[in-house]
Amino acid sequence: MQSLDEQTQYWNGEGAAKNFSHPVPLQELRALLEPGAAILDYGCGYGRVCGQLGQAGFRRVIGVDISASLLERGQRENPGLDLRLVCGRPLPFPDASFDACLLMAVLTCIATDFGAQALLREATRLLRPGGLLFVSDYPLQHDQRNIERYRKDEPEFGLYGVFRSGGAICRHYPPEHLDRLLAGTTPLWRREVTVPTMNGNPATIVQIMARTPLA
Repeated sequence: MQSLDEQTQYWNGEGAAKNFSHPVPLQELRALLEPGAAILDYGCGYGRVCGQLGQAGFRRVIGVDISASLLERGQRENPGLDLRLVCGRPLPFPDASFDACLLMAVLTCIATDFGAQALLREATRLLRPGGLLFVSDYPLQHDQRNIERYRKDEPEFGLYGVFRSGGAICRHYPPEHLDRLLAGTTPLWRREVTVPTMNGNPATIVQIMARTPLA
């Protein structure tokens, strides 16, 4: 069985046709970064965010993803983006390579605590001292539909909030768990937004902008 933290088969199949909707904080990023800042979209999918960053004037944007199908879609829809296929960790970049790293609905694709912790360690490794880390993801939802599927799938996965969604296994995190994952960074701001999920259902997401230590 493939890893719960990768699910490459899903993202090269059914998942490659999904559309993503988390808003990109372009105004805030422009206020904090120069146009020549090096930005990594970690888990870039079909490059939606990379394209928006480029249109906003950022010239050094790289997207990485484990799905060849999503990256091929990105090159078809927005030729010229720097989208790269990666397999596992560490990513093929030296320490402190980027001024900012974005994780847009990436943690929801990682079902285990170990995998989520490893992802955040890798993201912070790649950031220069004082770099920006932006996380946009799903806390636990409180509607009946989500509560029922959390309870239904908890015996299988051993974690409340991990659930099957079509062919994918997803996770919604307790807010305090997101805070623990970001321990060691300094939050700059936090907000909640309502968005459609990749399956078209309304959901509340949390968006956090944080800064890594200066030394």
